[in-house]
Amino acid sequence: MADMLSLLPDDQLDHFDSRYRLVLVAAQRAKQLMQGAKPPESSKYTKMTSIALEEALHGKVPYLKGQEARQALKEARRRAEHEFDRVMLAEADEDAKEIQQQLSVYIDDSPKEESAEGSEESEE
Repeated sequence: MADMLSLLPDDQLDHFDSRYRLVLVAAQRAKQLMQGAKPPESSKYTKMTSIALEEALHGKVPYLKGQEARQALKEARRRAEHEFDRVMLAEADEDAKEIQQQLSVYIDDSPKEESAEGSEESEE
């Protein structure tokens, strides 16, 4: 922990407008790392939060702010909603096909053709 605190002097915050933004960027990067993203290079730290903070302080984590960030969030939500809708439609289609297949086993409403032998027997 003491090593990380040495990374936080004010002169290293030149590309961040506040420590709060640094924390937000590092937190988002830590979340990405915990979800499986690979760090760009090896680090002396083992914890994902420490690696993320180190990357953010060294300017290796790009970030958006202001109107650009709001627009990027809207686009990300739109893409996520579109993907969700696509998955839900595909699942609904699969469910409908499965139900139709299961019902066809129980209900056979196709016209039945009588065999020639069966009609002859009924005439006698």
